[in-house]
Amino acid sequence: MTALPSAALTSAGLIGGYSVARATGNRPLGGAVLAACGAAAFETWRRRSGLGTAVALTGLYVGAFGLSHPLAKKVGAWPSVLGVTAATAAVATVVGDRKGD
Repeated sequence: MTALPSAALTSAGLIGGYSVARATGNRPLGGAVLAACGAAAFETWRRRSGLGTAVALTGLYVGAFGLSHPLAKKVGAWPSVLGVTAATAAVATVVGDRKGD
């Protein structure tokens, strides 16, 4: 069975979390999606690349979420979410998935 790339998890968390929050008007529900995908990504990174990498990439993931808010005021919500998602996914692919399952 092929392992799920961690970029798919981070993308699902950032885009999915925003989409759920926007569609339902329930920000905590969007946060739950963000947190669940983040936890899955953390475990994937821990198994593939070690605890230190997992902690660093989780920091990047949470930081991207935080950055998307002020960035949205400058470029709009969707461009902000998509931009931080692309950056996070790229780093996750290069750093977090380097060993593979």
